[in-house]
Amino acid sequence: MTTQHISLLAYPGCMGMEVFGLSDTLLLANRVAQALEPGSAALFSVSVISLSGGEIVAAGGLRLGTQRAPRAPRGLLVVPGMDLGNRAACLAPHAKLAPEVAYIARAFARGTRVAAVCVGAFLLGEAGLLDGRRATTSWMFAAELAQRFPAAKVDPAALLQDDGGVATTGSFSAAFDLALHFIGASASARVRRAVARMALLDERSSQAAWVDQRMLPRPAASFAANVARWLDLRLAESYHLATLAAAFHVSGRTLLRRFKDETGQSPLAYLQQARIGKAKLLLETDACSVAQVTEAVGYGDVATFGALFKRHVGHTPAEYRRRFRAAAGQ
Repeated sequence: MTTQHISLLAYPGCMGMEVFGLSDTLLLANRVAQALEPGSAALFSVSVISLSGGEIVAAGGLRLGTQRAPRAPRGLLVVPGMDLGNRAACLAPHAKLAPEVAYIARAFARGTRVAAVCVGAFLLGEAGLLDGRRATTSWMFAAELAQRFPAAKVDPAALLQDDGGVATTGSFSAAFDLALHFIGASASARVRRAVARMALLDERSSQAAWVDQRMLPRPAASFAANVARWLDLRLAESYHLATLAAAFHVSGRTLLRRFKDETGQSPLAYLQQARIGKAKLLLETDACSVAQVTEAVGYGDVATFGALFKRHVGHTPAEYRRRFRAAAGQ
């Protein structure tokens, strides 16, 4: 294996942990590989770069020393996310980051593979790299990513997507999953397992189990918001598009179009997410049986609901209860 060159693009307001978490995990991989396979070359050469070079101020006032970005970075360029406390900056990256967006676009055009951590995916979207590709981001921002970049194929449950030389990840700590992804592509399975064990990193494939519907932004006062509220009040009722459309005095086609224009998804997809969200809450906090939870969220068959729940969450209802009820201290 040849040494893989990875450049971490720091910029004002970026999340320092996503820079250092990647850098340190890849450094650990170098040490582990050289211990397990003496005489082997370093797996990774990692540099922290910025457009101007020198010191930049990351989120929270953390100061990072950086190298000046090369005209065409070799190997792989990784873009961290920005401060999650500034939602507007994530959804519409500030004009001050336009030079970084242009640099990302140029690097990819010159053959550099590109990856983003968490809401760094919005910068890749601004650079035009998500169009026609599978992508993900933090579950808290996935709907906005899909709405802002409709040509992207956003999977809000995916922990990591790698499509055509462009990789994106789920939330914050997915920086470590991205590091393991790089290690798996550059080293033996033995080295990857050793790094994961030393760093106490779980093998994860989905962020769906961590989604909390209560933390997702509600639609603004709009047609879609009214439809969502109507559905929320009727989670246990059967879904019929004709009934829903009649309640809002529009045709089914018009309702689907307006709801998707405002939210990036269909009413049925929203309802399904809301039902699963309520089921998760009941499983975490209530003493009712899985059958009672199934009925409370509008499903008549426990097996059918269980299969749907596992497909979306990655756990059966019983598995989810054991894991997350204990985590909630119940």
